[in-house]
Amino acid sequence: MKPVLVLQHMNGDSPAYLGTWLAARGQAVVVRNSAAGETFPTTLSSYRAFAILGGEMSANDESPALRQAEVLIREAVRDGVPTIGHCLGGQLMSRALGGRVGASPAPEIGWQPMRVFDTTTACAWFGAPGEMHVFHWHHEAFSLPAGAEALATSSACAHQAFAIGPHLALQFHVEIDAAKLDAWSRAQGPRDFAAHGACATVQSGAQMRDGARLHLDAHQRLADRIYTRWIEAAAAR
Repeated sequence: MKPVLVLQHMNGDSPAYLGTWLAARGQAVVVRNSAAGETFPTTLSSYRAFAILGGEMSANDESPALRQAEVLIREAVRDGVPTIGHCLGGQLMSRALGGRVGASPAPEIGWQPMRVFDTTTACAWFGAPGEMHVFHWHHEAFSLPAGAEALATSSACAHQAFAIGPHLALQFHVEIDAAKLDAWSRAQGPRDFAAHGACATVQSGAQMRDGARLHLDAHQRLADRIYTRWIEAAAAR
């Protein structure tokens, strides 16, 4: 069985629950971390599925690693390699497919509500229409590229997720686990602290940790559903 490819852009942004989920199913994984000096593959021909993690940089930054991620995204869509993008990964999917990434109407940091649309595709990925809380950390947001179907929205950010066939772009971090949340919640930077208090969609570290007690179990059940649909699409190829 071919492995899954995961692209990592920061040393502090491991696959977390995605890695745990894949390991529990005996799925081989290759993680390439550009922050550790690792180059991204030139092709997806050796991989059965593809995931792109987040990062604190902008998707618009001049970075060979980001541009190579976009090359691989276009190959994935062309060749039907199921792809999932988390936050920056979702933004790179939008850019690679002709969309735009720019400042979000408001930043979203921590546990924030989003509304899942009442459509067949949205419910197939997320389970049911209506409100759910997901974990965010972004100052920028993506537009919908041509052919994309919007799946969810929030008051602060119009596009929370889109799908194109078996490919899913997310503006949130469905891969978060307890360890990653704890580390991130204790490492807010000046830009994040400046937004806290001035913006209702930015939480403090303590609020994030409190929210985990309320939302993390449901969040990981959502991740189970999303990752199952993604990897089943790979098995069907």
